[in-house]
Amino acid sequence: MTGELTAHVTALLMPHLILAPIALPLLTAGLMLLLREERQRTKVAMNVGSTFLGLVIAVLLLVQAKQPGVQTSLGVYLPGNWPAPFGIVLALDRLSAMMLVLASTVALATVLFSVARWHKAGVHFHPLFQFQLMGLAGAFLTADLFNLFVFFEIMLAASYGLLLHGSGRPRVSAGLHYIAINLAASSLFLIGVSMLYGITGTLNMADLARGIAGIDPSDRGLLHAAAGILAVAFLIKAAVWPLNFWLVPAYSAATAPVGALFALMTKVGVYSILRLWTLMFSSDAGDSAQFGSQWLIGAGLVTMAFGAVGMLGSQRLGHLAGYAAILSSGTLLAALGFGQTLLTAGLLYYLLGSTLAVSALFLLTDLIDRWRNDGSNLAPYEQTDDAPFLTPDLVPAQGLNLDDKEEVLIGRVIPAAVAFLGLAFMACTLVIAGLPPLPGFVGKFAMIHALLNPLGLGPSGGFVLGSAGWALLALMVGTGLLALIALTRAGIRHFWASHGRASPKLLVLEGLPIALLLTGCALLTWQAGAVMRYTQATADALHAPSTYVQAVMSARPVPNPPGTAPGANGRPQ
Repeated sequence: MTGELTAHVTALLMPHLILAPIALPLLTAGLMLLLREERQRTKVAMNVGSTFLGLVIAVLLLVQAKQPGVQTSLGVYLPGNWPAPFGIVLALDRLSAMMLVLASTVALATVLFSVARWHKAGVHFHPLFQFQLMGLAGAFLTADLFNLFVFFEIMLAASYGLLLHGSGRPRVSAGLHYIAINLAASSLFLIGVSMLYGITGTLNMADLARGIAGIDPSDRGLLHAAAGILAVAFLIKAAVWPLNFWLVPAYSAATAPVGALFALMTKVGVYSILRLWTLMFSSDAGDSAQFGSQWLIGAGLVTMAFGAVGMLGSQRLGHLAGYAAILSSGTLLAALGFGQTLLTAGLLYYLLGSTLAVSALFLLTDLIDRWRNDGSNLAPYEQTDDAPFLTPDLVPAQGLNLDDKEEVLIGRVIPAAVAFLGLAFMACTLVIAGLPPLPGFVGKFAMIHALLNPLGLGPSGGFVLGSAGWALLALMVGTGLLALIALTRAGIRHFWASHGRASPKLLVLEGLPIALLLTGCALLTWQAGAVMRYTQATADALHAPSTYVQAVMSARPVPNPPGTAPGANGRPQ
């Protein structure tokens, strides 16, 4: 009897679970605003608890999204109980569920890291953090362009405060540029949305996808102009070249947990382009099919080169992490432009691993810089007549491995904190550079395989890879090499060539979040087959959007319970 009751309650609550990723952070942030700033422990407990609960809910939604027939049950939610396209619609599919789990994982790691020290650097950190999560979740779940703009603004308004958290001239200077460019992007967003509404008469994404093919030929040029303006707004967030000049100064100036959380922001731009481009300009869009694909490929390729060269020229770890985010975004955009399902599956897998690694690198940057500043910044250069490890006769010494103080290195114990930082930095290097066995390599290998065999291994005989495909393949290998050189050089400078430093002092709350993110990378590698099957199913659904369109447009309001319909006298019968 108890089991049946539990199952009945679960069946009643599960359709409403899609609203929880938005409502939970909103409620948490509102309650925290009622508390005085001195109640830091209470706010910390509420923030961590709400973020952890959000991760649990995201995992439940991911499990539900994998079930067949989800588009007709849990996948579409009408908050105002009005049918599409007249009311607000939230839609859950494999892509939005995957992005929710990714965002919740990074958010949990960053909030735990902030509890160690950074949350006390300013006021209202915890409410702003929750509002940021609300904006991210809403952007992933909404099925309406105007509501996407609303959630974008919630997300950006919170990010303005988070970027300035900790104060200081560098953060204020970078924050002003960040605010200015995002206000410009928001203006372009509104202009593009207004033009689309004027042409199509709707802002519901599914309704837009259904009506694109029937647009009057005289209005098709205006439609493409509106889509281009809207795409520029998303590409600014996705940090495409040359619109990414703001990212590295802003992200490197932010506190470490904020920079790690901001690694998700570029992925919101990529997600928006992926969602709208596959809906509006699919193969069913008539004369508008695949509109803008060459622009996406070209912009992505240039962004990849810019990010790799930026990494190679970076002298600061914060800048290195910022350019790594740009490199990741460029790779995703270039692969997206080809419009191939196998390639899209590979880029989705790569998105997961690269985001986790870049977020972990931002957190590591804070710990390594703090350790470096406690000792000498660089090893002093001293001209000596003696060559290390050589006898006076310039013959290699046998059985000796001495440091500059002529102390034997063999057998010396490496402090646990140094070993942790070094291994974590090495793992980030492997993922970002795309080296085996971590997910950066698996994702790039999947994309390269899809480029060479777009129809699968068997049917692709005689396929000739075009110049854009060869350029993407060469840049994936070349940018990985440049990233490896840049990160290896930074590793040598901060770990191998360090002199006179005391062992770093790390708190558990500082090491645990980094371990959580890197464990996520390891799980992606361990379960690569299952994850790739998931991303392949996601890509298949994205490039055949008819199921999504039908599910959203066929969702019907929930009827009133019997006996509650208003009668002639206005009272319930």
